Amino acid sequence: MPLAFLTADRAFDQADDVALPFDDRDQWRRPYRPGPWRVGAAALLLLLASYMLLAAMIIALADAPSAGAACALGALAVIVASMRLLRVGTWVSARGVRRVGFFLTRTVPWSSVASVRTTQQPVRWLGLPRTVQGQAVVLVPGQGKPLTDPLMTSHNGDFLGRPEAFDRAADTLEAWAYEYQPAR
Repeated sequence: MPLAFLTADRAFDQADDVALPFDDRDQWRRPYRPGPWRVGAAALLLLLASYMLLAAMIIALADAPSAGAACALGALAVIVASMRLLRVGTWVSARGVRRVGFFLTRTVPWSSVASVRTTQQPVRWLGLPRTVQGQAVVLVPGQGKPLTDPLMTSHNGDFLGRPEAFDRAADTLEAWAYEYQPAR
């Protein structure tokens, strides 16, 4: 079964001379692979869910079907959370840029984007309150005031310990913005 989120880096490896190597640009896609921290956390959550499902089966076989169903629903919630964790990130298409968070998704059309740029600034380490000096890709809307949250940072779950992947993803986001923002 092909995994769509793994094709991003392969497309860039095969087409180094093309900034936007995708044929169908109307489809939302992430211009980078999910990082090892994000994938590892999702894998641990799925492992926890498997133990919860096994416990639900044992509880249901021990003549407590309502408690087993509650445990199975908890496992289902953990599975949904792990899948949502894998979807978190920055997605692009010809329609705009989308910042997918765990609870909230925000889409900005290219027509209202003034620029996308990489800056040096304090960034959150793995999304925790602790900040470190790093790089962030920020989106500046047409009004000129940047959004409060950066599109991606060099110390989030996708790029911690992978500076080359961050540079490639930042360049790709800037290329999408350059191609699709309105002519000035």
